[in-house]
Order: sequence, then C-alpha cells, then structure tokens
Amino acid sequence: MILAGDIGGTKTNLALFDWTTERVEPVREQTFASADYKSLEEVVTEFLKPPAKEPSEPAGEEEAEPAAPQERPLSGPVIDAACFGVAGPVIDNRCQATNLPWVIDGADLAKHVKAPHASLVRLLNDLEATAYGLLVLRPDETTALNQGSPSPASAAAKRTMALIAAGTGLGEAILFWQGSRYHPMPSEGGHASFAPTSDLEIDLLRHLRTQHLHVSYERLLSGAGLHAIYEFLKETKRNEPTWLAERLKVEDPAAVIAEVGLAGHAELCQQALELFAAVYGAEAGNLALKALALDGVYLGGGIAPKLIKKLQDGTFMRAFTAKGRYKRLLSGIPVRVILNQKTALLGAASVAAQLRKDSLG
Repeated sequence: MILAGDIGGTKTNLALFDWTTERVEPVREQTFASADYKSLEEVVTEFLKPPAKEPSEPAGEEEAEPAAPQERPLSGPVIDAACFGVAGPVIDNRCQATNLPWVIDGADLAKHVKAPHASLVRLLNDLEATAYGLLVLRPDETTALNQGSPSPASAAAKRTMALIAAGTGLGEAILFWQGSRYHPMPSEGGHASFAPTSDLEIDLLRHLRTQHLHVSYERLLSGAGLHAIYEFLKETKRNEPTWLAERLKVEDPAAVIAEVGLAGHAELCQQALELFAAVYGAEAGNLALKALALDGVYLGGGIAPKLIKKLQDGTFMRAFTAKGRYKRLLSGIPVRVILNQKTALLGAASVAAQLRKDSLG
C-alpha cells in the first residue's frame, strides 16, 4: 500500500492507494484542517488508525446482549512507500512549510510510518506534486482558456510545459521534456516581486508597500490577495455597499468577493475580479516566457476553477499575451485550467508508486 498527501496551509489531504503502474482511485481518503494539528506526524497517525469494527447484527429475534466497546486493531496498513506534496521549499527531503508552523522531515516520516527504507518516503514541493499529477490527468479534467497550437504528438517535438496555481498561496513549476517523459522542476516563483503593468497596478503596488517590505505575486494571486485587491479598490473608489460590508465581516472575504463579483451584484467586486484576472494572466505570461512553455501553461490551485467564468471572458488572455513583440508567440501557447482538485494528491501517489516499483526492481 502507498500513502500520498497534499499538505496545504488550509487543509491536508491524505489517501491510501493500491497503485502499481496505472492511475487508480484511492482505497481510502480523508481531509484534515491543517491548523488543528501540531505536525504532519499527528495527522498521519490519525489517518492511519484502522476503523473500529462494526457491531454485528444479533441473530434471530432474541434480545441481544449490550455490545462491548469496539476496539481498534493494534496495527494499521503496511506502508510500502509514501510521498507528500508540501506548500514550501523542499531541500534535502526536508521542508519548513510556508503557511504552517510545521517542519516536515522525510526521514522522520519514514520512521513514523515504518517504511522499509528512508528513501521510500519523498517530500515534494506542492506544485511539483501537482505537476506530476498533471501527467496522469484525463482530457476531461482540464478546460481551455486558449487552444493555441499544441506541439505534435511525437516525442521529438515535445518541449516544455508550465504550471501556475493560485490558492492559499501562489505556486509555480516547470515541466521539461527529458527525451521520453516530462520531468517536473520545482520553483518558488510565486514569491518573485510583483511587476505592475498599468497605472492602476502601480497604485496597487504603492498601497501594498505600506503594509509589506516585499510585495510578491503571492500577495495578490491568492485568496488573501483577492481580498487585498478589494481593500485597495475600496479605499480608492469608496463605493462599498453596506450589505456587502456586513457579509465581509462574518464570511470568508475572498469567497464573498468572488461570488458577488461573478453574479454582477457589486461593481467593487467586479473590479476586484477584473484586476485579479489581469495580474494572474500577466504573471502566467511571464512564466510562459521564462520557461518557453510552448507545450502549454496550466492553471492549478483552488481559485481558477471557481473563477472560470471570469478567466474565460478574455481579461486573463489579454494580459497573458501583452508582451510586446512576443504577443504572437504567446498567442500560440495552449492555456488550460485544471479542474481536478486532487491533482497534487494524484501526483504524490504516482511518485510513491514509482518509488515502490523501483524498490522491487
């Protein structure tokens, strides 16, 4: 059995797979609120506890004796290999999570799950895990923002793909062709400095610099970033409806802004989504140029599928291609949104399955 995990600042998804060579559905899966636990080991321990035995039905119509408390078996599943995608930089199979007070060490986890060898537990950057997951997605698990001009199917014509994902934070990764397959390469590009492309964005940068010493793209392209954009526009436009202000006090601000903006019920929310989509498109275009991602740019994370209506209205692609002399090149790059929210989990599972396979020779 292999163990896979997607470790984010908000939630941690864990799953068990009986994965050998081809993608399979998880045997068991569970989501945990990351902030409720002091470490990943605590979450793994909770997840691997075997379920209690269900009491059997009494035979016949005789009155059954009171059922004794059900005890859990002494041991959980045998873990042959494990892989975890973590939101943060992974160095020497160790990671200080970016949005969690967790230090995650692959060697310690290997001991914790009693893996056959420390090398059979791997940590990946969360976007690296998503990149591996991208390679096992079905065609109906993505949708196009730009059809572009995909490379021919032959291996000799393959080049590079790129992945950008806005969610709790902003992640980026590159997948380069290695002759027979795409190889994901991790990145912390989401923390690169925000580069405004309009007078409004210059004003936005000035606004954010009063709050942060360094204004990265993640400060804008995340759930908190959408709220930050809204707060900037509110100070500038000063046209916030009272009913909206009341909702923002008691609900998740980013979710409210997205819902109201997509429904067209408040101009301020619509403007926030417009600016968010433009910044997202511009940074996706930057990544496409840096990686020369002629085989496609993919949008992962939790935000893009929720804002798909806005991303498809042209705002994103206008910013994506607005690179002067390189507009034509960028116009030919396929751009797609990943719809499967478990892509990082699938990617971690595929790596764990390969670790297991390699260990067996």
